[in-house]
Amino acid sequence: MASGEKSKKKVLQGVVVSDKMDKTVMVLVERTVMDPTYKKYLKKRKEFMAHDESDQCRVGDRVEIIESRPLSRNKRFSVLKVLERGAIISEEVAGNDSK
Repeated sequence: MASGEKSKKKVLQGVVVSDKMDKTVMVLVERTVMDPTYKKYLKKRKEFMAHDESDQCRVGDRVEIIESRPLSRNKRFSVLKVLERGAIISEEVAGNDSK
C-alpha cells in the first residue's frame, strides 16, 4: 500500500464489557440508525470479540478496534488503541463499604 492511501479495514469504537478470556476482550459497539418508516433514530448494539495481545484492556475502557484476519472461530478484530480508561471498581472495595 502506497503512502497516502487509506486502509479499507473497518475501524470501530466501543466499550469493553468482558475481559475474562486470555488475550481476548468483548467490545460493545453502539450505532444509531434511522427507522425507515417512523424516521426515528434507534440504537443498534453489537458485541465483537477482539484480540488484545498485551492484555491491557479492562472492563469499562473505551477502545478502538480494527478489522483483521480471522484469529479464531469468532474473533475478527484486534484492539488498535485504548481511547479512555474506565472507572475501576473492585468488588472487594465495594463489599467493604457496605459493612
